Amino acid sequence: MSIITAPTMPSGLYADPREDWLAQHTEEIIDPARPIVDPHHHLWDRGGLRYMIEDMADDIASGHNVVATVYVDCRSMYRATGPEAFRPVGEVEFANGVAAMSASGGYGSAKINAGIVSHANLLLGDAAKDVLEAEIVAGNGRFRGIRHSSAWDPEPEVAGMYAKRPKGLLLDPTFRKGFACLAPLKLSFDAWLFHPQIGELTDLARAFPDTRIVLDHCGGPVGRGRFAGKREETFKNWKASIQDIAKCPNVVVKLGGLAMCLLGYDFHLRPKPPNSEEAATAWRPYIETCIEAFGPNRAMFESNFPPDKGQCSYQVIFNAFKRIAAQYGEAEKTALFSGTAAEVYRLQL
Repeated sequence: MSIITAPTMPSGLYADPREDWLAQHTEEIIDPARPIVDPHHHLWDRGGLRYMIEDMADDIASGHNVVATVYVDCRSMYRATGPEAFRPVGEVEFANGVAAMSASGGYGSAKINAGIVSHANLLLGDAAKDVLEAEIVAGNGRFRGIRHSSAWDPEPEVAGMYAKRPKGLLLDPTFRKGFACLAPLKLSFDAWLFHPQIGELTDLARAFPDTRIVLDHCGGPVGRGRFAGKREETFKNWKASIQDIAKCPNVVVKLGGLAMCLLGYDFHLRPKPPNSEEAATAWRPYIETCIEAFGPNRAMFESNFPPDKGQCSYQVIFNAFKRIAAQYGEAEKTALFSGTAAEVYRLQL
């Protein structure tokens, strides 16, 4: 089957998953018994796109030994009515309901949504505390933190759907008042941004050393827009930022998100999907840099499904990670694939 182009999300930051295209390549699972905690995936049913518990369960069933997952904010199932500030509580209720479905055993042995990361508008300042407390209740023991995306760029081709987000969100004094509510409630903060913004997150991390911060998707290295065709130069700048923020002991990093179109690779436009060797070759410099900077005990592999499913299957993405991790010892592999995620998100496995 020849595919010239691929449908993309309106943002263009990632491609729509295509099951028929992905089915053209399957692989034997590398190290199939290794326990994996997938610390970053989404579930949604909107705009004609559906990825729910049965879809996640099917991907997990393709072979890797996923024992638990963490659901991360994607604006799913917000409440349609009630105070605007509390509408994200609906996402926690939804994610917890999915976790209960998973706990029944009817969707496989993995504990899907064992941890929940949703959203609270930290620009509420001190009033964010009330929302966070409501989310803790709604999570029924599974709520672990929030993500308030700060991704922004002056260039629309880079920013995509985030073009209208505020510039400098992490530096905003009111935002920081809301951020200050997290640590007393033992909640973490997932940070989604583009690599030119890592310095702002570093400043935030230093200002709040007692708050656990999770840097999503290897810090969002960009390979499109003004960064297209400048991979070597961009990599150098990104690496310097990663090495700087890694000096903050309260920051950990998620290794993934590299199968989005943001990085500038065209796997989704090829006639056949990539195999794990091709994916590992493309992602290795970024992942190895992060592991070297943070150490395995502060790094964790993530699927970022379904956004990353636009370029590769669940089999391929974790096989690629296993190829990259082959050089590390057993204790380091355990940390990267399950230990760090379980510790950061306080999962009882």
